[in-house]
Amino acid sequence: MGTMDFKTDPSAVTINLLLIVHPEEAASKQKGQKGRRTDSERSTGLEDDGNGNSRSQPPQGRDLNVSKEPCKQTQALTSYSNEGTQMTVEIHAKDTTPQLFKKLSFGKGPRRLPRLKGQDIKGFQRTEAPRPPGKKDLHAYPWDRSSLKSMPVDLQQFEKLDAYVLKVNVKNSVEELVKALLKQARTDLEKVRAIWMWICHHIEYDVVGYHNKSQLSSKPIDVLQMGKSICEGYAELFEHMCSIAGIQCMKLSGHSKGNGYKMGQTFTGDSDHTWNAVYLDGRWHLLDSTWGSGAVDDSFTKFTFRYNEFYFLTHPALFINNHFPDNSNWQLLKPALTLKDFENNMLHNSNFYMLGLLTAHPETAVIQTVNGKASVSVDCRSATLFTFKLKGTDEHGLMTLKKHGMKLDLYPQKTGSHKLQIFAKSSKASDVYSCVLEYVVECKSVDKAMRFPKDLHQPVGPSWFTERQGFLRPSHPDPIIHTNDGRCSVTFTLGKDISVLASLHCDSSSLTEDMGRRHIMQIHRGNQIELKIHLPHAGNFVLKIYARKKSDPGNYDYIFNYLITCLNTEVKWPAFPQSYSKWVEDYEILEPLSSLLPANRNVQFKLKMHGIAKVLVQAENAYPLTQSRGYWEGTCNTSGCREVFVMVHENANHSFYSHVLKYEVESQ
Repeated sequence: MGTMDFKTDPSAVTINLLLIVHPEEAASKQKGQKGRRTDSERSTGLEDDGNGNSRSQPPQGRDLNVSKEPCKQTQALTSYSNEGTQMTVEIHAKDTTPQLFKKLSFGKGPRRLPRLKGQDIKGFQRTEAPRPPGKKDLHAYPWDRSSLKSMPVDLQQFEKLDAYVLKVNVKNSVEELVKALLKQARTDLEKVRAIWMWICHHIEYDVVGYHNKSQLSSKPIDVLQMGKSICEGYAELFEHMCSIAGIQCMKLSGHSKGNGYKMGQTFTGDSDHTWNAVYLDGRWHLLDSTWGSGAVDDSFTKFTFRYNEFYFLTHPALFINNHFPDNSNWQLLKPALTLKDFENNMLHNSNFYMLGLLTAHPETAVIQTVNGKASVSVDCRSATLFTFKLKGTDEHGLMTLKKHGMKLDLYPQKTGSHKLQIFAKSSKASDVYSCVLEYVVECKSVDKAMRFPKDLHQPVGPSWFTERQGFLRPSHPDPIIHTNDGRCSVTFTLGKDISVLASLHCDSSSLTEDMGRRHIMQIHRGNQIELKIHLPHAGNFVLKIYARKKSDPGNYDYIFNYLITCLNTEVKWPAFPQSYSKWVEDYEILEPLSSLLPANRNVQFKLKMHGIAKVLVQAENAYPLTQSRGYWEGTCNTSGCREVFVMVHENANHSFYSHVLKYEVESQ
């Protein structure tokens, strides 16, 4: 029936067989079977792809490639599987001499399969039968963090080729399409890149065909002309185009963690996905043009083109994260993973690695809380912004940014299973957050003490991001500030031209926005700023910090926040005095700090102000303050008044005073 080249391991023996089948006999056999084949038998029959080639339609889960080479007297069909088995079939007219193929000698050691040099099809030659993967194809597992690709790739060198490929519009013939694409491709890598880019940008996922397989064809010419298919069609077209271009390519099948995957699920039965391997620079490499082209929505009803570079020549130690081939040799890994390993491993999608993230802990998809707490951390190459959602909200966690990653402590406020999603984006303002990780958090007990205020914004505490905004050398690098007496202060070194606004928030409705600002006092000393905080009562508070350029009269922008906690129920600090616009940034109150003054008492005042001619404290009577070594000091009696004002005379030649501070007097 043909020539069979059977290749096992490198030390195995290679055998050639030659059988003759006359076309009339073949035709009579096919005719006898016609009309009564089962679906599975039809799936392995020869069908014309509309391009002068006969193709073997593979059953699900197998990788076959059959091509027909035209010859007047002889028809030759070549087939090979992902195990490396090759079969060549010749069909001869009666009484003709069969063409003899070069026989392989018996012997040990690695053998390269012979190139099948049949007649050219429109200037192209068919590729030799691919060899199975060997030791030199294997990459170490786990990932060594060296590269996202399995071979050196400079994407900038592809820019001109990519731009050319996207403009090619040939739909009548696969051969003509390949011929057009390869006009700008010189190396095998560039040929593969051209084919990859064209498919990823011109073939859409057929969501209708996915739901109705009877309307579906995976034949390359049909996929090309329809412009859509499912993964089988993507892989068939890619393999066929590579074959025409003279590139060894395999179609692989297996299990995948794609659309519809549920964390922790097991994989049984037939494979559910198809992708490719290509042979470049003496090694096999993996790619997935289906996932490189875009994505479908959660309901599997709409496809969106969204090119994904990650799945082009992906490093096998990363590819195994969501692709498990039926034949473990095609993992291209040492050691190879078991299906159980694949099921248990944490899913890191392409966004995870494209953003420069390296590892995540824990490495299991399900996290059990310990005393109501669960923790997640991520390491990354460069400064990255993160946020999260636990069952749709970010209220029950504390996320902190690190220079090379983030840490997240979770405190679910309900027992049971909670879906955790972690999002990330680069520090570029124009970028948007992408989901990079998903976990299931199993909570057995709740820590009610870690119920956070609703105004707490993630991430919490200072970080590389706040440094970029001009807040340097924080006195409190941690996200939580604990105080026993209800008082605390935070200091920073400020960058140039920065004006700061701070406010205090809690879930209690008694703390209005205005009072929230008055429980914080700013003290400036050169380029240092101190935020002095007096809490109105015990509880959890959010200290929010905003900033803007002094030279910019616009609004303040939110920068970051702290969580301040106080368990002492005796705490009850009044607000700081109310200040007016004439109170200059680098003025300072030394005493009295409380806005509420005792009635019928002499109260000592000490203020640090400069550039002032006179200072007056107005109560029932006026009390001038005297200047001594940079401070204005004096005493005021609070009898007979409900309010006390501090007023300044800015210029000795002026006859009016300006209000700068306001105090209230306790009721008698």
